[in-house]
Amino acid sequence: MTSASVAPAPTSPGWQAALDLRFQRWDRRTVLAHCAHHGPLRVQRSFHPEGGQVCHVALLHPPGGVVGGDDLRIDIALDPGSHALVTTPAAGKFYRSAGPWARQAQHLTVAANAALEWLPQETIVYDGARVRTLTRVELQGDARFIGWDIVCLGRPAADERWQTGDYLQDLELWRDGEPLYLERGRYAGSAPVMGAAWGLQGHPVFATLVCAGSPPDAVGAIRAGWQTLAAPSRVEAEATVSQLDGVLIARYLGPSTARARQLLILAWSLLRPILLDRPPCPSRFWAT
Repeated sequence: MTSASVAPAPTSPGWQAALDLRFQRWDRRTVLAHCAHHGPLRVQRSFHPEGGQVCHVALLHPPGGVVGGDDLRIDIALDPGSHALVTTPAAGKFYRSAGPWARQAQHLTVAANAALEWLPQETIVYDGARVRTLTRVELQGDARFIGWDIVCLGRPAADERWQTGDYLQDLELWRDGEPLYLERGRYAGSAPVMGAAWGLQGHPVFATLVCAGSPPDAVGAIRAGWQTLAAPSRVEAEATVSQLDGVLIARYLGPSTARARQLLILAWSLLRPILLDRPPCPSRFWAT
């Protein structure tokens, strides 16, 4: 693996951080061949808990949270034939802002015959935070992708409701320059979307899993798997799954990040053998 620094981002009031990773296949092994960083974004080391074909890494943000004025950029590229699982060691946090926006952008590029599993832990957005996030996934040829995004607005466990913040979220999935799935969301503390039946219905947690390349029977497998959980009627009220043109979308809306993780991890564990021909191998960080 090569390691270097990347050029600093333009000056702003907060932390400027960037991380540039490239995965390559060497013989039958996927390796983290390039790792460049600037500011407080790191990868300590890569892991191979299921043999050499899949490389696991955890993205570290040593400050522990993002404040107004911070700007984080993550670029990840997978070369042909490689397979990586990328997660985080803990929940991400966006703190209250005195005015400036915090920004975090992820650009994920997956070459033909490669596979990326983008599975970060949840994002907690404190009341009063002002946040813009972008995740853009660019697939080439027959590249495969499974990824999720779990968001908690406010801190329900601390009885903190989301009342004054602003959270802008963009999620884009492209294949060979053509859009497969584009989502734009804006969640302001005082906006109708927070309580409306067509919006969040008063719930603080929403989550989305996106899978590109799954076969049609994957939807049925996930629905059947969810029904094995306790209180299946509750699952029907909280979670949905659908598929169009080879893109599967699973969603959760409810009160609990733990519940969101449970449902999406189960969906991922069912999709992985179908899409990637590999049994589930949960990241050790999810149990910490």
